[in-house]
Amino acid sequence: MQEGPTPLTRHLRIREDRGHTVLEFRGEIDIAAATEIAPALDRVTDRPGVRIVIDLRSVEFFDCSGLRLLYRARSRVLDRGGRLHLVCTHPLTLRVFRVTGLSRLLPPQPTLDAALEQSEAASGSL
Repeated sequence: MQEGPTPLTRHLRIREDRGHTVLEFRGEIDIAAATEIAPALDRVTDRPGVRIVIDLRSVEFFDCSGLRLLYRARSRVLDRGGRLHLVCTHPLTLRVFRVTGLSRLLPPQPTLDAALEQSEAASGSL
């Protein structure tokens, strides 16, 4: 069952969808936004076996501060035996992911449904 989004900051909304915690990043993800998002991201990624989808479709700008958030989330989720998937469609952000190698570690999906289906098909590891 899908719950309505919980706006934690102007840059982050969190909701549950099909057994996954969906973190929707919004607007410009820069150092100021990362400072707002990090505490909530750490709380969500602190649970053993957590299944997370980070949805970047509402992001207009994404810099290295956002990359640090994603790398940190991935590391924390893997350390706790969970799964992390990414949704992204913005061409410039996708390019940053390719250039930095993040797209190999955390392949972006075009839709939330695709990310959730990938998670269901996964064997439990990234």
